[in-house]
Amino acid sequence: MTHRLGSRLTLEQLEAAAATPQRLFLDRAAVRRMDRARKLVLERSAGQPLYGVNTGFGELANRRITVDQLRTLQRNLVLSHACGVGEPLSEAESRAIVFLRANELARGRSGVRPALVRLMAALLQNGLTPVVPSRGSVGASGDLAPLAHAALPLIGEGEVWKRGRRLPSRKALAASRLKPLVLDVKEGLSLVNGTQAMQAVGGLALAQAYRVLRAADLAGAMSLEALKGTPAPFDALISDAKPHAGQVETAAILRRLLAGSEIRRSHLKDDPRVQDPYSLRCMPQVHGAVRGALAYARGVVETEMASATDNPLVFSEAGRILSGGNFHGQALALAFDHAALALTALGNIAERRIFQLVSDATGILPPFLARDPGLESGWMIAQVVAASLASENKSLAHPASADSITTSWNKEDHVSMGMGAALKLKQILRNTRTIVAIELLAAAEGLDFHAPLKPGRGVAAGAAKVRRLVPAAKGDRPLSGGFEKVGAAIGSGVFE
Repeated sequence: MTHRLGSRLTLEQLEAAAATPQRLFLDRAAVRRMDRARKLVLERSAGQPLYGVNTGFGELANRRITVDQLRTLQRNLVLSHACGVGEPLSEAESRAIVFLRANELARGRSGVRPALVRLMAALLQNGLTPVVPSRGSVGASGDLAPLAHAALPLIGEGEVWKRGRRLPSRKALAASRLKPLVLDVKEGLSLVNGTQAMQAVGGLALAQAYRVLRAADLAGAMSLEALKGTPAPFDALISDAKPHAGQVETAAILRRLLAGSEIRRSHLKDDPRVQDPYSLRCMPQVHGAVRGALAYARGVVETEMASATDNPLVFSEAGRILSGGNFHGQALALAFDHAALALTALGNIAERRIFQLVSDATGILPPFLARDPGLESGWMIAQVVAASLASENKSLAHPASADSITTSWNKEDHVSMGMGAALKLKQILRNTRTIVAIELLAAAEGLDFHAPLKPGRGVAAGAAKVRRLVPAAKGDRPLSGGFEKVGAAIGSGVFE
């Protein structure tokens, strides 16, 4: 695939760029923008203090730097800020960071040379991805530590991934016939000042969250059929009376999945139950609210990916260089916390449906979905696993954005904790995806008890996908492998 650097991005384009190296290029318009901004930076830095160009950083901004030390200043900034800790981000996440930063720099608001962006593109196109520790950003003044690690290979320092191997950057660059750059004025600052680590980690998790939600719609419909529930609560009249867009959409999805059900026709008459439990009946309201939360978060991320998050910013068309706070990640932090709460709610309701499947008081399904209850435990502990993950999510869902802490000698006295929000969202996503995988498998097991009656057409198609991944089996057996297989299938879009 080919991408023109400096253009607007969607979550889908971010995912594509993170998954595989792409051909990245600067068009003439981008080069002109960058050249104009560069010219203004050089002009202004020659005669007046300009933050991060001829001054120190943070609380050291009152220290002037001499002309002969300007390049050393930029190199020192990257080296000193590369002090992240913890397990590395995935190669996809690190690739996304470099891609997003190059895409922003190409907009010409930072004043860096086109050669810098071209080297960033060349790294990715040659399959070289920086090793970036996951911890160390407080989500303001940019994702300083992660972005510094992402910048190290550009100056021949740090490490990169190459086909899954971890290599010294200088060695990997030489093997790809690439030469490190000597950073010029403002370039080190522009490499570390931005929200791209938050964007990458949280944005990729958010893209996956949509797949988990769509799989949860299917899982919920399968559970409803397995429990011989009623689709009446999904009637359009009900949603039209409370027309949240997500609720209306979810109800329509459920109606399509359940259409043509033989199982439903089998209990239309003389069913003593008046209403189903909330976890079945309220799917449009709960899944729909999750849809709304994800849509909000998506809008924030896609706006951020179209933004200039450096400081100072260069407005060459107005002849101005302005210091501000576009590096602050508050909007992302709040969006990721909101998405994390939404996925926690989705995991909660899915776990409750699993509970209904394994402890059906009506006798429609055998205890714990066991073929020989007592001798076999069936899906007893599968529900316990789902409960464990749902409860872990509740602990993780505490909003990172509620916190702040002073850094840099009180100059940076309010921070967003946006990277923490992104990392928590990623873990909640993984947990919720596994809960939904467990529900898909448990519901498929429940449907097997109703054969030869067929569920709705959409449910039948989804159940067939589950069974192609994990065939039905009689008796107790280890279930973990099936959870992992179905969870991976959710992540790859099998249940779209």
